[in-house]
This record gives sequence, C-alpha cells and structure tokens, in this order.
Amino acid sequence: MTARLKKTRHMRGHVSMGHGRVGKHRKHPGGRGLAGGMHHERINMNKYHPGHFGKKGIRHFHLKPNREFTPTVNLDRLWTLVSANTRAAAEKNKDKATVIDATKAGFFKVLGKGALPKIPVVVKCR
Repeated sequence: MTARLKKTRHMRGHVSMGHGRVGKHRKHPGGRGLAGGMHHERINMNKYHPGHFGKKGIRHFHLKPNREFTPTVNLDRLWTLVSANTRAAAEKNKDKATVIDATKAGFFKVLGKGALPKIPVVVKCR
C-alpha cells in the first residue's frame, strides 16, 4: 500500500493516533506469546485451546520407532502388488495357489478391507 493511503497519514495531528488516551498503545500489555494462559488469559485458553495444559497418554521411555513401523495394505489392493501377467496366469491355472509376498512390496500387515477375487492365493507377510 502506498504511504499516502495509510492510516498514519490520516491520523497526523490527532494526539493519540487513534489508540485512546486512557488505555494507551503500549508494547505488550498482556505479556508476550502465551503468557498468562493460567492467569489473565485463562478464558481464552479454555475456550479456544482446551487440553493445552496438563498431561495426556502413557509415557514410553526409550521408544524404538523401528519396532512400531508397520505399513499396511488392504485386501482389495493385494493383487496390485504383483504384475498383470502373474494375475492372468493365476486366473487360468486355478488348481495351484499363487504366492503374493507383501513384505517384498514393503507391507508388513494385511488388513481385511474389501474382497478378493475367486483365485486361490497364499499371502506371505510379517
């Protein structure tokens, strides 16, 4: 915005520049940042940030994230892990089960969403 359109140009000559004589425009009247969250800003914290203070959950000391790493795949996406040629061969030869290795594709757990086609299959997984 250009300088001539700013509020300060309009307020020249007015003693308090629109900030009032009594309350005065001071630097940080309520404190900086989240100051007063338990005191004078308590209503704001309770209303707009419930659960900000206090503890929640169980502490897990020395958490090893690799043990918690479990990428998942659903049943309806299981046949996307193998090539189209493999699926076509499996549809023709239904007396022998096809092996799908989910771990090789990077998935450790197979979830039960969706349905599988009527093709015999063995799923290898962690």
